[in-house]
Amino acid sequence: MSDLDRDADELLRLGSATLYEASRSDCFLDPAFHPAWEGAQLVGRAFPVSAQIGDNLALHHGIETATAGDVLVVDGGGAAYGYWGEVMTVAAQARGIRGLVIDGGVRDTAQLAALGFPAFSTSISIRGTIKQWPGTVGQTVTLRGRVIRRGDVIVADRDGIAVLPAERYDDVLAASRERADKEDAYMARLRAGETTLDVYDLRRLGSPSSDTTP
Repeated sequence: MSDLDRDADELLRLGSATLYEASRSDCFLDPAFHPAWEGAQLVGRAFPVSAQIGDNLALHHGIETATAGDVLVVDGGGAAYGYWGEVMTVAAQARGIRGLVIDGGVRDTAQLAALGFPAFSTSISIRGTIKQWPGTVGQTVTLRGRVIRRGDVIVADRDGIAVLPAERYDDVLAASRERADKEDAYMARLRAGETTLDVYDLRRLGSPSSDTTP
């Protein structure tokens, strides 16, 4: 079992927001990415793929080349085409691929949900694709300003997508655990009646002007 297999459930419990905040870096993907079906979430190693707009041949090569535990992270140019659907999902699951993140469209969302295959995309589209350019697989891609390298850790849920550089993974996980423990303590104080101003020491930042006249 890999470290990521061991940590997957914990990473999902911590969530993309906590991981991002604890990383103290801009490791989030653009909020244009959304789960293709309610409840989709994933953890895996990034396997980057670059496709030409409206052409999904590179994704077929990605399915063949990626290894078990990978997440296909695809630069589809942000175009609203149906790059991915049920057939490719079945093929990907048979090879142990954990999910898909694509700057582009997917379709067959009900079937993806029934198969339990987590996909995050920038659109849902039935528009067809061609198959002409084989693209690139395994090479670094940039999705809306975020550089993603093979082996980076992808954690995606309904709040967003965190991309943790492979070399920082252990440090970010440790910092996320510390942050979660602190937040548990904060929640206990809030439930006991303290205000957020006191719990987060915000009074030192000044007080607003107000009119308290009845």
